[in-house]
Amino acid sequence: MSDQPRRPRKPAKPYRRPKKDPVRILAFEALRAVDERDAYANLVLPPLLRKARENEDFDARDAALATELVYGTLRRQGTYDAVIAACVDRPLREVDPPVLDVLSLGAHQLLGTRIPTHAAVSASVELARVVLGDGRAKFVNAVLRKIAQHDLDGWLERVAPPYDDDPEDHLAVVHSHPRWVVSALWDSLGGGRAGIEELLRADNERPEVTLVARPGRATTDELLGEEAAVPGRWSPHAVRLTEGGEPGAVPAVAEGRAGVQDEGSQLVALALAAAPVEGRDRMWLDGCAGPGGKAALLAALAAQRGAVLLASEKQPHRAGLVARALAGNPGPYQVVAADGTRPPWRPGSFDRVLVDVPCTGLGALRRRPEARWRRRPEDLDGFAPLQRGLLRTALESVRVGGVVGYATCSPHLAETRAVVADLLKQFPDAELIDARELLPGVPDLGEGPDVQLWPHLHGTDAMYLALIRRTG
Repeated sequence: MSDQPRRPRKPAKPYRRPKKDPVRILAFEALRAVDERDAYANLVLPPLLRKARENEDFDARDAALATELVYGTLRRQGTYDAVIAACVDRPLREVDPPVLDVLSLGAHQLLGTRIPTHAAVSASVELARVVLGDGRAKFVNAVLRKIAQHDLDGWLERVAPPYDDDPEDHLAVVHSHPRWVVSALWDSLGGGRAGIEELLRADNERPEVTLVARPGRATTDELLGEEAAVPGRWSPHAVRLTEGGEPGAVPAVAEGRAGVQDEGSQLVALALAAAPVEGRDRMWLDGCAGPGGKAALLAALAAQRGAVLLASEKQPHRAGLVARALAGNPGPYQVVAADGTRPPWRPGSFDRVLVDVPCTGLGALRRRPEARWRRRPEDLDGFAPLQRGLLRTALESVRVGGVVGYATCSPHLAETRAVVADLLKQFPDAELIDARELLPGVPDLGEGPDVQLWPHLHGTDAMYLALIRRTG
């Protein structure tokens, strides 16, 4: 037994409670809602921000950072997954989803923002201590320190396969899209590497808020009085808010005289309204009207010509949204809850018909980035019968000499040209008309006669439009 005196033990450090960061906690809660409940960030985030603003310490800069953390993480999720997978010692599927959300938020701060490395790591570890506990926070700390060893370009060189070996997989990792989506977009777009890379980059950019001044109810001059408001690129009714902001705070929007509507959606409605019809022009139909944006614009345009819009929507709660959007329209209209494939109206009742059909939503990945990770190729098979059924009903509902607009917020060929081609075979008395001529001033509309809009070319969602006239 040693005669040496024992050294006194160092007193244990007092336990330090983790610092609660309301911005990052809010971002984490939004990501968990997206992951656990298949919620959409654009629906989850606004109420979380409104609640946070009740705290005097949560200001506009905090709201902007929380928004960037949520949307930036979701847009780059595929890239960050590849980076995180290279830094953990287990398959990514074995990492608990809440832990993965914290790691993804940390990765975005390290690789996708200008937040200093030390601040990004320490803030993420503090978040982990609050929402995961001290034990798993150590794991988060170790992984983020590995991620911090390289910038985004350095990591992409390590985790993305060379373009020459596998072009689609390279683009999928670098631009954070599922491989099958890259392939589908490339098929629809055509061309070489430059075009598809521009499109994928555009999908990862934050879109501007675009307003529509509903004719007869609001003017673009009124909306241009808002801060950082500029005219739309193509639609005479569009105004863009270049610095974002809260559109609900715009008086005309709050009163329903204007709305939030992508310029591509506005162009679809305007083209249908401008298409020449033979004979009368009194009855218009929006056969898939929910949630009401296109219906509100069509109803306002119809009112200017003394025409009536019937807005039909299958889901009663969405029909209620349509009714709210149309309330106050200067002319007559009607909203019904009806199945567009089994309509209550007689064939040949309408002069103009629009069907903006349910689809995969691959054209709106800028606004709903999480959709790219939820959709699967097999979803196309689920939508196909409905899309064809709705277009069939639309063609049956329009009179001879009238026009049908088939629209979808997806550029996937299986949801666009394939559907139109199939139905034209069944309706030999119908023909495509050139939609490009009805979008004056809009460039890069392809060979026609149908139109595919693109985020990187037009600054819009990737809306598709085919205009079809019944001839006999």
